[in-house]
Amino acid sequence: MNTIFRKSMLSVAGLAFAGGVFAGPIAAHANPVDAKPAAVAVQSAKPQGEQSRITLNDEQTANVKAIIAATKKAGLPERAAVISIATSLQESKLENLGHLGDMNDHDSLGLFQQRPSSGWGTPEQITDPEYSTTAFLKGLKQVDGWQDMPLTDAAQTVQVSAYPDAYAQWEQQATDLVAQHWNS
Repeated sequence: MNTIFRKSMLSVAGLAFAGGVFAGPIAAHANPVDAKPAAVAVQSAKPQGEQSRITLNDEQTANVKAIIAATKKAGLPERAAVISIATSLQESKLENLGHLGDMNDHDSLGLFQQRPSSGWGTPEQITDPEYSTTAFLKGLKQVDGWQDMPLTDAAQTVQVSAYPDAYAQWEQQATDLVAQHWNS
């Protein structure tokens, strides 16, 4: 009976393969009537959780523009800039942090609170907005499927924060900032 079952399954598989071989080329050359390119979303349909928003000063706006410029230079899409800006909003409120003394989280510096002791770069590099963004984006590119995962998951995978869900609250403001400055 095991042999009969195996032969039946092989027959079904063979039919499916043959159908694909013959129907595949026909379908590939068909002229679909309603073919439309798929839209690529800059953000998920609805940001996760309650959203936060802050008013930006000139320095913070300049840092937004620096993050966007570094993202474009890296050849990455707007979604990468949204994730980067949301991450920086959470980590530093888009302020390029130097050493904060007793308030410092270990040796965290810059827009993303990256740590020299964790291999992100020297203090001088980490406090350079282009360098720190490029370092963050390098980490983001190593996350399989980052383009399609929730923002907070993508950011957390790179940052390894003690507050993994905190990035989500900045998604709407980050999306708005990218929409405002991407083409400026």
